Amino acid sequence: MRIANPVLSVPGAMQALLALSEAAAATGVDKDLAELICLRVSIINGCGACIDYHTKLLREADVDDRKIYAIAGWRDVPYYTDAERAAFALAEQVTHVRVSDEVWDEAAKHFDEKQLAGLMLVIGAINLWNRMNVGTQQKAA
Repeated sequence: MRIANPVLSVPGAMQALLALSEAAAATGVDKDLAELICLRVSIINGCGACIDYHTKLLREADVDDRKIYAIAGWRDVPYYTDAERAAFALAEQVTHVRVSDEVWDEAAKHFDEKQLAGLMLVIGAINLWNRMNVGTQQKAA
């Protein structure tokens, strides 16, 4: 580890990120879907600490193990709904900082404006967590 986690070191940072997550949850985005998105984005970003954390949360929520373990190959397995697939595609493209109209329009078929905003907050927040954890070499607990 290079330094302590910035979220724990900077006064108010943890509260701010928790408030962001609470705001996202208030938009009606399904909690399990939000956790699956966090897991998928953490895999893309190579954040072992977040992969470990979100896998644990999903297992504690009794999400089908197939959905947890196959998330990296979500396009190739039948375990996800069309709405979940649209959310994963959006999460991947936002993470890579390029969202096509096709992906946005597909997500908009499944989520209203408030939920789309919530998805963007979930995706943005997990990308921030991943970047802080990877940058400071945080390890899985």
